[in-house]
Amino acid sequence: MNPYAVDLEPFFGKPVDEGTTAYAGAPLAPGVAAASEEAIIEALRTVHDPEIPVNIYELGLIYAIDRQKDGNVHIMMTLTAPACPVAGEMPVQVANAVAAVEGVGEVEVELTWEPPWTTDRMSEDAKLALDIG
Repeated sequence: MNPYAVDLEPFFGKPVDEGTTAYAGAPLAPGVAAASEEAIIEALRTVHDPEIPVNIYELGLIYAIDRQKDGNVHIMMTLTAPACPVAGEMPVQVANAVAAVEGVGEVEVELTWEPPWTTDRMSEDAKLALDIG
């Protein structure tokens, strides 16, 4: 064992596994119209990484939004790093935010690390806010 090794997990968090999934919501009642993709995106824009002053949608952390006719939603997302301090909490926050949208039923938010997130995925507004050229 290296006597100079430092356990960084308390500082950076425990890496979260590929495929970690969070769930929220309930089936829609019959006859209730499913939410629009725009309404779901607006909900995603309310979720922020506490260390970055830009919402997760503009950061490019959302890879896919799959809306079903019954109002259920599957979201594929990533984080800036697998050991992100909020890695275990962020998918739950996303699921709860989207489940709160009128016309959304059950929500499933799945984490992926492929492809890895890069700043190329950020919107121009996010890059401007973070002074990334």
